Amino acid sequence: MLKIIKNLSIEGSKHRPILLDTFYFEDQKPKPIVIFSHGFKGFKDWGHFNLMANLFAESGFVFVKFNFSYNGTTPANPLEFDDLDAFGENNYEIELNDLEKVIDWTLGYEPFKKETAPSKIYLIGHSRGGGISVLKAGEDPRVKKLVTWASVSDIVNRNKQSTITDWKETGVVHTFNARTKQQMPLYYQFYETILQNKKRLNILKTSSLLNIPFLIIHGTNDEAVSPNDAIELHKSCKHSQLFLIEGAGHTFEAKHPFTSNIFPANAKLVIEKTIKFLKNL
Repeated sequence: MLKIIKNLSIEGSKHRPILLDTFYFEDQKPKPIVIFSHGFKGFKDWGHFNLMANLFAESGFVFVKFNFSYNGTTPANPLEFDDLDAFGENNYEIELNDLEKVIDWTLGYEPFKKETAPSKIYLIGHSRGGGISVLKAGEDPRVKKLVTWASVSDIVNRNKQSTITDWKETGVVHTFNARTKQQMPLYYQFYETILQNKKRLNILKTSSLLNIPFLIIHGTNDEAVSPNDAIELHKSCKHSQLFLIEGAGHTFEAKHPFTSNIFPANAKLVIEKTIKFLKNL
């Protein structure tokens, strides 16, 4: 039977909690573990992610999705950005450390012992979560397969110099959330962390050194991350496969809130392509 556990809390970076969900069929057969990382201004329950998790479980995976500890949501309200100060204090180092903690947790969680194949840990990441997943796959040999959806290929050089100058002077820049109408802060420590960790945060360099199967999916009409990022990722990695979806946008036409039981056509295509890749079909 399908077993769903929602909002488990584990310790994340700087002792802040990570909330995570697990979806799997309880049959005491070893199954690959798929860990999904959401993107910028995202969260584990965004849009169609719960429906998606069900499908991965039905396809023979243990599916884990989680909120980065500093993504701006709270354990009391994981569906809203109630803690904008935490959002402003987030950075790539924190997210990489969070993902490592989630991997560690999956391998130590007692109910998983008879349900998972520890040698088969696969990462999926959307947008910024895709970049984080690439970086983690490059530094963690436990990761055996990787899939990115609408991923960034560079996080070191994405900021314009004019923005950086103002950012340093004021200590904060704001990004507008069109869905919630919030002005969400990013403190200057975000950029300082990038400068201090350029080597660790070099996505294309990391991608070039990967020796695991890597599927790159991107929409040609992505309004947030250029499809050129996918092309650059593919060029950098000799083990990668590139799948461009003509006309697809950044979320593959899924939206939040998501009230349907039917996936948008492009989102369904992304999920089906990913499942086939992970199952070697």
